[in-house]
Amino acid sequence: MKKIIIPIMVVAIIIALYEQVSAQKNVYVMVIAIVIFMMGMMQLSAKIPSKNQDKEDENV
Repeated sequence: MKKIIIPIMVVAIIIALYEQVSAQKNVYVMVIAIVIFMMGMMQLSAKIPSKNQDKEDENV
């Protein structure tokens, strides 16, 4: 899954940067690229354990 998400995020970043530089800025394309990037970041960060996970386990 990680192998699929990272290239999609890179493509979304490239498209957003390209739209930012172009003379005719399309806001919808930029918003979609940012949403795709943020959803990819959420997917990747969901796999990382919390720093406080040990403390939460002790309290239970």
